[in-house]
Amino acid sequence: MIKRVVKLTFKSENINTFKEIFRQNKNKIASSPGCLSVELLQCISEPHVFFTFSIWNSEDALNNYRHSELFRSTWTRTKILFSEKPEAWSVNSLERIMG
Repeated sequence: MIKRVVKLTFKSENINTFKEIFRQNKNKIASSPGCLSVELLQCISEPHVFFTFSIWNSEDALNNYRHSELFRSTWTRTKILFSEKPEAWSVNSLERIMG
């Protein structure tokens, strides 16, 4: 299992457009083979900065999604809204402590 974190920084005037694109596609993304969950996070101190946090069965499942028509069409609509280049990390969970 891998976790994917993507940092997305938008022009302020494009925030609502991005939220609508995400709303329209979140269930389709979550239904992609191998996707266990998708979460959208918004920075408190910088509300034009968002993160997507997704969990995938494997790197192959993530890569299959990244090469899908769903990703291409969503990314095409989203990337024109950015104010900065997006950043992405695929990570493994080493430890999790819950109180």
